[in-house]
Amino acid sequence: MQNNISVYPVRISDAEDMINVCKKIGTDSHALSYLIPKSKAFHIYAERVDYRAANFIKQEMLSRGGDTAVAKHVIDGKTDYSDILIMGTEKQILNLIEKMKAMNIWGIDGLREKLAEAMRNIKAGNWELLSPNGHKIILGTKTKLMAILNLTPDSLFPESRTDEKGIIERAGKFLNEGAYILDVGAESTRPGAESISADEEAGRLIPALRILRREFPDALISVDTYKAEIARISAEEGADLINDISGGRFDSEMAGTVKALRIPYVLSHIEGTPKDMAKYEAHENILGDMNRYFSAELEELEEIRENIIIDPGLGFGKSSADNFEVLKNIESLKIFGRPLMIGHSRKRFTGTDSIAGTLSVSALMSGRVSLLRVHEVRENMRALETGEKFNISR
Repeated sequence: MQNNISVYPVRISDAEDMINVCKKIGTDSHALSYLIPKSKAFHIYAERVDYRAANFIKQEMLSRGGDTAVAKHVIDGKTDYSDILIMGTEKQILNLIEKMKAMNIWGIDGLREKLAEAMRNIKAGNWELLSPNGHKIILGTKTKLMAILNLTPDSLFPESRTDEKGIIERAGKFLNEGAYILDVGAESTRPGAESISADEEAGRLIPALRILRREFPDALISVDTYKAEIARISAEEGADLINDISGGRFDSEMAGTVKALRIPYVLSHIEGTPKDMAKYEAHENILGDMNRYFSAELEELEEIRENIIIDPGLGFGKSSADNFEVLKNIESLKIFGRPLMIGHSRKRFTGTDSIAGTLSVSALMSGRVSLLRVHEVRENMRALETGEKFNISR
């Protein structure tokens, strides 16, 4: 069975999108006139499919009224593998999966499992995560806000910085404006930021966390850290969620720690570290890279999978083109069956000189992700409401 196949939905809105995807696959240009009218179908992308399996899937989808874009040499066998784009209704694709059960050659059985999992998981829409404190984090298709509380002197957005004295006022303001979760961080992860010691981080963080838990006993509180020791102490002090930008890769003990704590965990994607991530160049295939990354990380964290939120890590070792590709195809991450969160607020690719870019992304993500991590709550809440009214996400 072929185990290195990635399968995920892609968003194709118009003819240009279809042309670009077919160019990537290497589809015969003469086929475009037949494929472009199918731009509005449901689309599933699969990488490195055996050319015989690709041809089988194309014929099966054609027989059902759908289609499949394949590399031009699939038909004559002059290529061993092809990326493919399956196009059809949900019913047509489910019927294809059923037909594939009779085939155990050419890697079709493995592809069928991935395809069935993708179709099953992208329909998931409601989650309930339980913190060690007994608080429930309830997420669904209605997008909620995670408000940023920075305890750092050098965070990305200066106006977001606060201290122990100001944190009660700011937290209360955010909660009154509609924030669902407060995210407290004591170490900057902006591009070029230097790391700090666990002692320094704890010295900034723990007193503030105690204040927040005392003043807002029912609030959901997240701690932004990549250090296992800080995660453990934070959980003891009442944190409900650990938001780790590193996906557990900066501290080898993080995975074991969150498993032992059984605390909800934001699993993020990153290339490099905050100090050097700006030097990373654009990915050739950011969606496929992220698919493989999260597949591996979720396998490592399988025993707490029900408590995991996925964050693509916008800006963390990604070009602007990568960031926009991820946002456009955010549904590609729904194949894992977990709620999605994005942190786009005030980041360079949105234009940090004003809030306009941030709010535009927030409106476009309304209904497409479960959580947005933001610096300003009231303004982003209005953007979400606008997105809902105009059905921007559809």
